[in-house]
Formats: sequence, C-alpha cells, structure tokens
Amino acid sequence: MSPSNHDSTASFGHGDTSVSCLKPENGFVDSLSLVHSEKAVEELLQQTPVEGMDEHLIEFSEALRTVAKALRRAAEGKASAQAEAAEWKRRYELEKTRNIQMERKAQIAEQNGNIDCGKVKNSDKQLMQQNELDKIFDECCMKHGICSHEVLRDRGSDSSSNVDRSKMMRKASFKLSWWCKGENGDQHKHDIVSFEKGNITTAERSSKQISLKWESDPQTVLILTKPNSVSVRILCAQMVRWLKEKKKLNIYVEPRVRAELLTESSDFNYVQTWKDDQEILLLHTKVDLVITLGGDGTVLWAASMFKGPVPPIVPFSLGSLGFMTPFHSEHFKECLDSVLRGPVSITLRHRLLCRVIRDAAKNEYETEEPILVLNEVTIDRGISSYLTNLECYCDNSFVTCVQGDGLILSTTSGSTAYSLAAGGSMVHPQVPGILFTPICPHSLSFRPLILPEHVTLRIVVPFNSRSPAWASFDGKDRKQLAAGDALLCSMAPCPVPTACQVDSTSDFLSSIHDGLHWNLRKTQSFDGPWELQDIIQI
Repeated sequence: MSPSNHDSTASFGHGDTSVSCLKPENGFVDSLSLVHSEKAVEELLQQTPVEGMDEHLIEFSEALRTVAKALRRAAEGKASAQAEAAEWKRRYELEKTRNIQMERKAQIAEQNGNIDCGKVKNSDKQLMQQNELDKIFDECCMKHGICSHEVLRDRGSDSSSNVDRSKMMRKASFKLSWWCKGENGDQHKHDIVSFEKGNITTAERSSKQISLKWESDPQTVLILTKPNSVSVRILCAQMVRWLKEKKKLNIYVEPRVRAELLTESSDFNYVQTWKDDQEILLLHTKVDLVITLGGDGTVLWAASMFKGPVPPIVPFSLGSLGFMTPFHSEHFKECLDSVLRGPVSITLRHRLLCRVIRDAAKNEYETEEPILVLNEVTIDRGISSYLTNLECYCDNSFVTCVQGDGLILSTTSGSTAYSLAAGGSMVHPQVPGILFTPICPHSLSFRPLILPEHVTLRIVVPFNSRSPAWASFDGKDRKQLAAGDALLCSMAPCPVPTACQVDSTSDFLSSIHDGLHWNLRKTQSFDGPWELQDIIQI
C-alpha cells in the first residue's frame, strides 16, 4: 500500500533526526508511514544522552514514548477497520449473487414466449412458494444457527439462457434433517435454554446426526479415482459397468479415466467427461452423487473441484491411511445400493475460505482469487533459515505474534492431519471451529487454540520480518507472502457432505482407532489381591 502524503511536518530532537506529524487519509493513517514514524521515534530515544540533560529533556523523551504508543494504536485501529470492511464486502457480494440469481430466473420466465397463461400463473405461483420456502429457511437459520437444508438444498441450474434447458439432465432433489437415535417422532429437536427462577438449564440434547433422504431418484454419478493404481482401475471398471447396467445411471469420470476405460473396452463409450475448466464449474448442476476411489487425498481432490455447493460424496478406502473414507471396496454394491436407496447419515465437513491481499493493493477489495481448503492452510518459512514472523488478528482483536517455523489454520476435519503432527488436538468433524496451531514455536507457553467458526483470521507478514513467508493450501497452490502481505481466512458457506457408514461419531472413533491406533496398549496384568499373595507366600 502506498504511503500517505505528508501535509505538514514538525521536527523535534537533535541533529538530523525528525518525527513527522502525519495527516490522516480517509480517516486512517497509512501503516507504512506509521512504521517509519515509529522507527524515527525509537532511533531518537536510543541516541546517546547529552551531558547535562535536564528535566525538560527527560519530559520530552517521555512525550516521544507516548507518541510512539499512539502511532502503534493507530496502526492496530486501521487493521481492525480493514478487517471489518472486508467482512461487510463479503456479505454484500453474497447478497448481490443471490439477487442476480433471482433476476436470471425472472428473465428466463419472461423470455419463454411459447407457454400459455396458465403455465405462467403456475410458474408465478411456484416462484411465490419458493420465496416463501426461502423465508421459512431463513427464519429457521436465524433461530437455530446453521441449517443443513439451507446449505445443501438443490436450487437448480444457474447456467446461461442460451443453453437448451430441455436437453439438460434434471438433478435429483433431497432433504436433510436432524436424526435422533431411538426417537421416531422428534426429528427436529433443538436445545432449549430455560431461565426459570434465575436457574439456567438446558433441555435434553439430541444426537444432532444429519440424515439425507432422496426426494427423487439420483440420475447422475461422478466417479473420481486415485491415479497410477491397477487395483483402482479394475474396481472403477467394475463399478461403472454395475451402475450403468443395474442402476441405469449417467456416469461422469475424469478425461484420464475415460481414456483408460476406452482402452480396455469400447463398450464404455457411454461414459461422459468434460473438456475444459468451464464445464467443471457447472458439474454441481448435473451431478447428484460423487464416488471417490482412493484415500483422503482423493476426497480433497473431489472437494477442490467444486467452488460452490458440493454434491454428497461416498468415499471408498483404497489408500494407505484414511480418516474420511469409511466404506470398503469389497462390498461396494451393497454400500452404493444403500446410499442410492436412502436415507443415509452424512457428515458436513466445513471448509476454509482463504484470500491473499498484497501490500501493493490499494484497498481490501483487491484480493487474489479465493482458495477453498478442506484440511488446512499452512504459513511457514519455506527455505529460509530465519524464524517466521507473523502478526495474527481475530476479527478486531490482536491475537499474538508468531515466531517459529510457522502456523497452521485447520478445519476440524483436518485436525487429524498436519495440525495433529504439530501438537494440535483431535476434534470431531461435526464441531464447527478453526484450529490455530503453531509449528515449533520459539516459546514453550505457545499452546494451540480452537476458535469459533464465525471469526475471520488475518495473518500479516510485518515489515520488520527478516524473510518472506510461504502459504500452502491443502498441501498445494503454494504462494509467497512478502512483507506487508496478508492472508484472510474464514469459514466457507458451502461444506463438503460425506456419507457415513454408521454415523459421524462412530466413523470418527473408528478412524482414529484403526488409523492411529489411538490409546492402544497392553492391558495391565492382574496378579490377584494382596491378601491372596500373602497366603501363597506363607
């Protein structure tokens, strides 16, 4: 960011040392100018005292220290204001996108001149019903927080009007609800807080397990596979043939996989794929279900393909270690038959929305393309031998200054990945939160944190950093962060729904038992009561 213009300058001190009085621009003092002014004050305070210094000079040095503190407060105030402005910008963009979608629906209804008045009335009636449903869902979210049906409800295709909609495949619709184990008639049970007679109590808590029920049969399936694996290639061919012949489904695969299938047999010419990135962006409007054949890395790849809403994912375990792949490939027919029939328990895995703001940007809105991560974003020192120096802010509050090898901002789904190796805690994936885990910090008191999901984290590389930092997103898309650059990180609005074999808790506990051998040890031997041992010795 360019420094502000100096309107007037008042010089103090001895020799050539001077401190400039800055004129604020748009209500804020530029951070680079504040840094230079603060350095000037520190240099003046570190000068060798003149012999015969009297009380006036001592009072003057105290006044300079006060000026330095005021400059630091102004810099922190500017950072807080910028973070708040970015949050309002994000809300404005979401509302603007929603309004554009509604306008497109209205334009499509007007351009269709072949429909009669009766159909027009029915269309208007459906639009009014849809608006009423949106209002009900919004009220539900205001009362009870994040609603799964608001996040994942199928809203139809938003493609351009020049596409022939009659040739497009109709997506299957589904409904999400809270499922309470052992209770039949209370599927939407929520926590109720009572303040009767000054005592704060909560009602009986439900399991809050989310269940997916198909309202119409799925028609299109996307299969993503781990590359360079003969066993995965054989299983993929068997699964494609079974889904087409037995379930009569439309099947999408990657271009690489389609070429492999056609090499094996020309009978797989019914398998569809895409040609460019623009078609990938429209996959969520066509695909009802995603099947992954691999490990957690394949699930991460599947999530990265969808920048907005993500269809339900059925992950099969064919990797070396998997915490998000509960299904076994040996019984894929039974598993897929159960999922396609429904209902099925799912886990909503939250993602992080990351944006890089360069120092040269004129304002907070000039950001690079947002990046979505399912596991974590890592800020480290790269190849530099110096410690990483990072300033961390949470909304309008200063958190800490990280000095060490780096910092990990992780989702709860990524708590069993890099964050766990760095000393972070394992967290249930249904818990909404952001893990704040330092990497080898230069302080023994620097312990990991778990922050609420509604905060926005701002990681800044200060100007006094000895070297730049490097940010990586789910282990890829590495970006350099120079002095003055910042990384904004918040919870993404669209989670990744993954199917459960049993339920979220059972699958999570099974994954840490089987994958990590969590708390596995030999049982302590039992030698009998002490009285019995004394009798045997006698």
